[in-house]
Amino acid sequence: MIALGSDHAGYELKEVIKKYLEEKGIPYKDFGTFNEESVDYPDYALKVAEAVASGECTEGILVCGTGIGMSIAANKVPGIRAAHVEDVFSARAAKEHNNANILCMGGRVTGPGLAIMMVEEWLNATFQGGRHQKRIDKITEIEKKYMK
Repeated sequence: MIALGSDHAGYELKEVIKKYLEEKGIPYKDFGTFNEESVDYPDYALKVAEAVASGECTEGILVCGTGIGMSIAANKVPGIRAAHVEDVFSARAAKEHNNANILCMGGRVTGPGLAIMMVEEWLNATFQGGRHQKRIDKITEIEKKYMK
């Protein structure tokens, strides 16, 4: 199940992504926000990141104005690898090389067509392991050192 979350600036794009997931029969859980009233993005990044880290959801998608704030906040949760992406290649590489479990994008900078292409590419990609796993292990060691 995919965890979805946005702030007010990402709400419209989150709704587009939600429709795509529904059309593809991909289960999701929407953690909000549920309208365009101003809210604080860290609240929604935390909800989605905790759902992914706990195993309640397998992956997550977060949308704010740029995608940057969501990625910064979500990455504070141990075990989360939230990738801010702006193109299809980066979306695929985020999963293949970095095993990103949350995709972050900007509702004010990414159009709906590109967003859907990035989501589709990321969802269909597979972590390649191998030399990339060694790097993920090093990230985990950093988390253990600083996130006690």
